Amino acid sequence: MARTVPGVLASFVHVDSATEAIAALRAQGRTDMTVYSAAPNHEIEEALGFTNSPVRLFTLVGGLTGCTAGFAMTIWMSRDWPLLVGGKPIGAIPPYVVLAFELTILIGALSTVAGLLLLSLMKSTRGLAYDPAFTDDRIGIFVPAAADQAAALEQMFRAAGAEEVRYAA
Repeated sequence: MARTVPGVLASFVHVDSATEAIAALRAQGRTDMTVYSAAPNHEIEEALGFTNSPVRLFTLVGGLTGCTAGFAMTIWMSRDWPLLVGGKPIGAIPPYVVLAFELTILIGALSTVAGLLLLSLMKSTRGLAYDPAFTDDRIGIFVPAAADQAAALEQMFRAAGAEEVRYAA
């Protein structure tokens, strides 16, 4: 059985209300909130203080690795089995650009998927309160909190414009 995390779950209809609640939580110094939304929203990301995704670094490293591997592999193979064709040098770069490009795309894409999975697994949402309406038209904010903090959080969420607030134990 999964362990549930006690906390307050608020449901919002409007993005402005949700961003106001996030700003109020951040003003209190709370950064341990989880926000649910059916689609990416730039206002929510800005309110949460997100900058650029670290997944892009996985893509960059994978792409550079693929490009290097493509050129290294083809040059190594041509030097291992030299064939003189039309008087061209054995390690000519232009014919190998296509293979290096293909490996850049392949390893970059696989690194992106690996980075996405790795970073997603690092932030587990197991045991956190959730409502299926968050996949449709609602925005949810879950804040882990003890029972004695629930009343203050509920009041803050209601003041921000929450449609529903409940304590999940």
